[in-house]
Amino acid sequence: MADDIREVTPSELQEMLARGATLLDVREPWETEICRLDGSLLIPMQSLPRRLQEVPREQPVAVICHAGMRSLMVARWLAQQGFEAVSVAGGIDRWAAEADPQMRRY
Repeated sequence: MADDIREVTPSELQEMLARGATLLDVREPWETEICRLDGSLLIPMQSLPRRLQEVPREQPVAVICHAGMRSLMVARWLAQQGFEAVSVAGGIDRWAAEADPQMRRY
């Protein structure tokens, strides 16, 4: 299961968020100062093990980072912890390109 993490596109993410999924942003604080999605839960990847209790278990968790590598690793780890987790393919960079062209990119 954890090796089979589903990656979602920005449009699939919009659908998930409309249905109540949690968006977990695992980027560093300096990255989220550049751009972020409203309503996302900001927990840098390295802080997640000690802050895991902050992530709701009742709904799916979509994990986002800058380009999709960290989010894939975190989604795998969350699945091993019993979460229903997906990774946002291409990260916030792809989100900016496809869903929000006005968003600042880095």
